[in-house]
Amino acid sequence: MSERLYYQDSFLTSFEACVVRAEAGGVVLDRTAFYPASGGQPNDLGRLNGVPVTDVVEDESGEIVHRLEGPLPAIGETVRGEVDWERRRDHMQQHSGQHLLSAAFVRLFGFQTVSFHLGVATCTIDLSTPAVSAEQAGRAERLSNEIIFEDRPVRVFFAGAEQARSLALRKEVEREGEVRLVEIRDLDLSACGGTHVASTGQIGVVLLRKIEKSRYGTRVEFVCGLRAARVAGADYATLTEAATVLSAHPDNLPALMARQVEELKAAEKERQKLLQAMAGYEARELYAAAPEKNGVRLLVKTLASGDVSYARSLASQFAAQPNARAVLLLKQPPTLVLAQSRGLAADLGAAVKKLAAEYGLRGGGSRDSAQAGAPDAAAAQRALDAIVRELN
Repeated sequence: MSERLYYQDSFLTSFEACVVRAEAGGVVLDRTAFYPASGGQPNDLGRLNGVPVTDVVEDESGEIVHRLEGPLPAIGETVRGEVDWERRRDHMQQHSGQHLLSAAFVRLFGFQTVSFHLGVATCTIDLSTPAVSAEQAGRAERLSNEIIFEDRPVRVFFAGAEQARSLALRKEVEREGEVRLVEIRDLDLSACGGTHVASTGQIGVVLLRKIEKSRYGTRVEFVCGLRAARVAGADYATLTEAATVLSAHPDNLPALMARQVEELKAAEKERQKLLQAMAGYEARELYAAAPEKNGVRLLVKTLASGDVSYARSLASQFAAQPNARAVLLLKQPPTLVLAQSRGLAADLGAAVKKLAAEYGLRGGGSRDSAQAGAPDAAAAQRALDAIVRELN
């Protein structure tokens, strides 16, 4: 058997091999069916002589190191390896599905894949295009699944680098020497060292989940095979639960939720108007009762909890009256809110900035208004006392 056995046969999950090297926590075998993390695909897991394999990596010399949970076998010992088939099959479905989906985007729109990630829950490809429309995503998904239903053969073979460059590869080969190629008949030919299915039917299904911007262009999130079935089931359960809570049919949820969002926005606007009115009444009462010092009416008040916007409105409406200054402490979330009438001598923004490092404040402001968050209520109280001393 070849040392490259791990990627030559995606369906080989049981084998015997000899230990040729042992190191801290891992062993190197003369041959292996375990796939090491590479090219966006995670490593295989499984067992060696019944001992769990926790990681498989390719070291700097190109050898495959198997990290073990338990005692290491001795050098020269023959071991039996068992690859976790469910994990291997899942990775095969996702990786072959990625080739299929990437090729569909190229065939339909000329969008090249610049990166691929196979995650625990979902997979992503980054496409070299600034945007992918919902219609384009739907067409690529539909073409991918049509080719799955055709059950086209997936062939894995090797070629020299020069020969590979003469073929119609989806992406140019940069390495030298022997190149491993994966072909989906009449659709895609790519250099790849990953594990793959034998035919497109084994991918099961390709399901697109999300489209978003990425630094490379556009990121498409997707799942394939049994993973797609699990995700679709979970999505439907969530949708059904939401529909039950809202006493609606799942088909009516988008329109219902859009209407409720608009109603919530309107209710929030009305709430803010009421808060403004309440803050105005309270500010006038507090101004009438506030003590005066050096011609300035000073309000120092602690609010147990509530809306930061209410504290800001209360402070600003108090300061809208002549020669007034408000220093408010909102305990939850721990926040200081300051405001004063125009023309007063103090600089509130500078006062907050001066004390920021000492009390862990984050924020700032202008001469006549400032706001700062504190790490906790105690720090906010100490900062408030210091600011009052500073302003007096």
